[in-house]
Amino acid sequence: MYKIAVLGDRDSIYGFAALGLDICPVSNAGEAAKELRRLAENGYAVIYVTEAVADEIVPEIARYSERLVPAIVPIPGASGNTGSGIANVKKFVEQAVGSDIIFSGESK
Repeated sequence: MYKIAVLGDRDSIYGFAALGLDICPVSNAGEAAKELRRLAENGYAVIYVTEAVADEIVPEIARYSERLVPAIVPIPGASGNTGSGIANVKKFVEQAVGSDIIFSGESK
């Protein structure tokens, strides 16, 4: 059975434990990269990573970009949204659809 984990600073991820998700608090990029590898190799299908942590371990996340499992999903942390999560979603939508469907202009 696949599992779901949340990786990030303690303040940002602590509440996810109440939802039954495994939480993995980390305090630096080295710890985060090591923990991501451990989760990816131990049956986790979805790994939520706070944007701040994800920005620090981009090469490690890229190792899993071509795999179906685990899905690594950036989420905003306690310090707020950095915008990198939505930028990644936009990039993946553009790749899948072949066009930018998210726009910031007014409709005509």
